[in-house]
Amino acid sequence: MKALVYDGVETLGFRDVADAVAGTDDHLIRVDAVGICGSDMHAYLGHDARRPAPLILGHEAAGTIQGGPRDGTRVTVNPLVTCGTCAACRSGRENLCPTRQIISMPPREGAFAQFITMPDSNLVTVPDGVSAAKASLAEPLAVSWHAARLALEALHPSMEKRALVIGGGAIGLAAALALRAMGIEDVTIAEPNDARRAFLTDRCGQRTTAEVADSYPLIIDAVGYGATRATASAQALPGGVIAHVGLGEDTGGLDIRRMTLQEITFIGTYTYTAQDFRDTAAAIFDGRLGPLDWTETRPLSDGFAAFQDLRAGRVAAPKIILDPWA
Repeated sequence: MKALVYDGVETLGFRDVADAVAGTDDHLIRVDAVGICGSDMHAYLGHDARRPAPLILGHEAAGTIQGGPRDGTRVTVNPLVTCGTCAACRSGRENLCPTRQIISMPPREGAFAQFITMPDSNLVTVPDGVSAAKASLAEPLAVSWHAARLALEALHPSMEKRALVIGGGAIGLAAALALRAMGIEDVTIAEPNDARRAFLTDRCGQRTTAEVADSYPLIIDAVGYGATRATASAQALPGGVIAHVGLGEDTGGLDIRRMTLQEITFIGTYTYTAQDFRDTAAAIFDGRLGPLDWTETRPLSDGFAAFQDLRAGRVAAPKIILDPWA
């Protein structure tokens, strides 16, 4: 089968690799659409030791089951594989499973390929009328859905329901959409890139700002750099909540003294629970997250060029989706 393989820092190769073979507990899935995630970019830049070369990246996938009793079923893929028996899994917090695995990280190859294999419990059936490209957004949208849910659960009932999302990429836009689906109407996205900010405003109907001047009761950092953490800790209102979902860099930025004295809640959020993933998929299918028409699709064979364009800031759309069969 064909795959896009991470071969080293800022190097990707499109070539033949060994065919994916389903085990007794897995389905073979033809990948019809797979998104490029920020974590894929981190690996591409050599910033993620968990993803050593050579490796097939990609974990935002939707496709069609090949063979077996569910042959031909269209599915979106929860890429987080967990044990199902530990305390975290039993309590519905599968994302904290100590033995969790995710495709695109050893020992599981990713979905920048024509086929992958996954357990049945990781698959959500996609209804007719929902494209594979839209279905592939379930994974990044679930990340933001999880972050928005945890942030709102932590926000004191007396606080104003108003939010800032830092970062206008797919996770940031998805966080804004999730917050609105959960009843928060007043949401602003901070995005410094002029082209992306214009895209968010004109194409996605979002309220945006280049610089953050106001304070907010709820802030979601969808970037995760020292500078964005500094903004979050400076602009969170006393008693407010910061949900941190970006993984841009490891250290710096937080004003711990201010956060302590002003009793600002900081929540680290990682991936999603299985229920979050199902809830997000349902919200996609029933339209609660909007038309989701802000993606750009390219052939998987042009994936290296797509990464180069993202690296250079030449992409206005929040999400590039790759088609392994184009």
